[in-house]
Amino acid sequence: MSQDQKKKYQFLEHTADAKFQAFGHSLEEAFVNAVYATVSLMWDREKIGRKIQQPVRVKGRDLEQLLMNFLEEILYLLDSRMFLLHSVEKMKILRETDIYVLDAQFLGDINEKRYRPHGDVKAITYNEMEIHTNDRFMVQVVVDV
Repeated sequence: MSQDQKKKYQFLEHTADAKFQAFGHSLEEAFVNAVYATVSLMWDREKIGRKIQQPVRVKGRDLEQLLMNFLEEILYLLDSRMFLLHSVEKMKILRETDIYVLDAQFLGDINEKRYRPHGDVKAITYNEMEIHTNDRFMVQVVVDV
């Protein structure tokens, strides 16, 4: 397996914001790696405890909206509960009649001054958002930092 095939995500040049592509062998894996890329802009997830399980369910009329809503859940949980994500587990994306539904479980911890975030993501954007599949899945996202 080449180094490029092992890569979970990569950051790309962008004038003002942060832009990345996340990869996976499945759509779920690409979405999880997009979460990890987003989180890497704010804290070192490997240093976050796995003490709290946070169920997540988001919906979207298409895959782009589903990805947007999924990534925004990280920001919502940070702002509302001081929740810092360590990992994503039990992720499933299902297509229902006219919407996509994503169920997952976040593992992490509450930031009670024991963790030191190093950045801020203000918003997830639709700007330059892409979702592709060839032999691997790729999602591209621009976030407002």
